[in-house]
Amino acid sequence: MAKKGKIEVRIEHCKGCGLCITACKQEAIALSPADVTNSYGYPYLTMINENCTGCTMCAIMCPDQAIDVYRE
Repeated sequence: MAKKGKIEVRIEHCKGCGLCITACKQEAIALSPADVTNSYGYPYLTMINENCTGCTMCAIMCPDQAIDVYRE
């Protein structure tokens, strides 16, 4: 069975730098549209498909510790 993962993002901590997106080899995450921002005006990370394997690379790369990864 393939590994499945899920992310939770602390939206207010995310500054939309995109390092996590570069680290995600599964292409499972993206930034929110430019008109959807947190209270600081930054777009934030969202999960865009079910390809996440729970590898934690996005969380490791996040300089703001805004991502938690869970494996199912």
